[in-house]
Amino acid sequence: MTWRQRLSRWDVRSAPYLYIAPFFLLFAVVGLFPLLYTGWVALHRWSLVVGNQGFIGLGNFGYVLAQPRFWDAVVNTFSIFLLSSVPQILLAIFIASVLDANLRAKTFWRMGVLVPYVVAPVAVSLVFGQLFADESGVINTMLAGLGLDPIGWHADRWASHVAIATMVNFRWTGYNALIFLAAMQAIPRDVIEAAVVDGANRWRTFLNVTVPMLRPTIIFVVITSTIGGLQIFDEPRLFDTFGLGGPDREWMTVTMYLYELGWATQRNLGRSAAVAWLLFLIIVLFAMINYAITKRIASSDAPHHRVRGQGKAVAR
Repeated sequence: MTWRQRLSRWDVRSAPYLYIAPFFLLFAVVGLFPLLYTGWVALHRWSLVVGNQGFIGLGNFGYVLAQPRFWDAVVNTFSIFLLSSVPQILLAIFIASVLDANLRAKTFWRMGVLVPYVVAPVAVSLVFGQLFADESGVINTMLAGLGLDPIGWHADRWASHVAIATMVNFRWTGYNALIFLAAMQAIPRDVIEAAVVDGANRWRTFLNVTVPMLRPTIIFVVITSTIGGLQIFDEPRLFDTFGLGGPDREWMTVTMYLYELGWATQRNLGRSAAVAWLLFLIIVLFAMINYAITKRIASSDAPHHRVRGQGKAVAR
């Protein structure tokens, strides 16, 4: 082979790796290195002021796991996550189905559902703070007008979780709806038309044709919602003026507990890093569980018929 032929062959083989190299380099700098360095800090007594004060192994992990406040934060995190993610995904699928219909001014409505996502969390917290205020809030004022007892949004644990979950749903439902809308528009129209021709109504077509073909997208949204929901910080921190998760830590999440250990009270970065790694392991575990469950459902209930065969099955 000539030198030019060898250079061309090397270019064909190496070019794909060079194209994707910037992503991996960037991930190594801003993703992998901070993760590994946090693990190194978690194994040391590390003060925010003094710095490294010596290796203590798993001592920080033992301290964190022995704290009742950490487990309260775990319960609060999962409660807010379930109250936000499940209704959020269901509502996003419904909104996407409406946007996929023949509406006037489609672009306007599709842009409108994304407006809450671009609003700053501080602005969202100010608006919802007026809704969920304990004494003069809009909701409690309406309840008082109906002769009902007011709700202690900042005193009751589960009421605060509902309020925070409502803020999360307001911000992220439209974003997920556009993801589902893109997936719905990729579904072949002949499949849906075949179901309609074979006698299936709109509801059964949506439930038995559209939703099964959305399962890969549903898996993606469930996993990303799990990762984001377990890392929630902005909404609960801005729910009151103190930012500590309530007087008895009624809505303090794991990330807020991490912040409290590292900066707010103890200023112990070693313990804070241990919380970060525990949260990382929890997220990985539940992401794998979610993926396994949704993948199994998708493989067992995947549609086996196409076009007219699938339409006849739906019609029956």
